[in-house]
Amino acid sequence: MTPTAPASSSTVVGIGECRAINSPGGKLITYALGSCIAVVAWDPLTKTGGLLHLMLPDSALDSVRGKNNPALFADTGIPHLIECCMKLGASRSRLVLRAAGGAKVLEQNGMFDIGNRNHISMRKALWKAGLFLQGEDTGGTLARTVSLELNEGLMMIREGGAPWRELPARRKATAAAAEVAGR
Repeated sequence: MTPTAPASSSTVVGIGECRAINSPGGKLITYALGSCIAVVAWDPLTKTGGLLHLMLPDSALDSVRGKNNPALFADTGIPHLIECCMKLGASRSRLVLRAAGGAKVLEQNGMFDIGNRNHISMRKALWKAGLFLQGEDTGGTLARTVSLELNEGLMMIREGGAPWRELPARRKATAAAAEVAGR
């Protein structure tokens, strides 16, 4: 199958937003991930998916903003993403998690290194939640666009003007799919 651009009927997730859906044939997409990171969650049984477009690593410096918009930060956004998916029927134990972004697009000297700080904070938040990534495409210097197709759990990535490509999930996704097929 040749990767193609996501359909125009996709649900768009903006910067500092989180969306979860369980619509048959549904797609989530976010654009222009520079130092921001997209975290996608997908349940192969319920076909529920969520996409978080986090912008900053830690809400500690602005706890009011973190409370009012948890999707803006890695530390508050990860639990929010999981909660949103579970409200739509996803099981925490079946979730297939992948991430992309965290590039150095504006600041090559790394003075603030927001992309790397976002990556570290995302990993810490996942670890605290007892969850781990099954696929990842982070770092580099190019902005990315990311989509998640809910029927098959396909996570597609486009860097700069390059063609779309799939970011497959590792082992846990295969085990989750086998569990679904066995039911």
